[in-house]
Amino acid sequence: VQLQASGGGLVQPGGSVTLSCAASGFTRPYYAIGWFRQAPGKEREGVTCILSSDGSTYYADSVKGRFTISRDAAKNTVYLQMRSLKPEDTAIYYCVAGVNDYFCAPYGMELDDYWGQGTLVTVSS
Repeated sequence: VQLQASGGGLVQPGGSVTLSCAASGFTRPYYAIGWFRQAPGKEREGVTCILSSDGSTYYADSVKGRFTISRDAAKNTVYLQMRSLKPEDTAIYYCVAGVNDYFCAPYGMELDDYWGQGTLVTVSS
């Protein structure tokens, strides 16, 4: 499985940006794709994920109402639309896939089978 993340950059507070994760190589019909982030000096945080089977999602409390994860099955691409960005959203965002043993539900997420390269999002004026 290969994951190619893109779309990061410098964004002003209150602004928006959309990250993309192009996935390939899945051999199983069901999997989960999500985003983790890691800010300088902070622990890695699971941000959001989505199931390939039924589109169920999870959002961390810190991003609920501001971030939206979606997928285009035909393009095997997952998108993370980030709105109302805050300086504390500054981090490296990683696209991650769960294939073998994963969990993605409204109350939590756990997936780490495959990682894409990170993309930096900087929220600053």
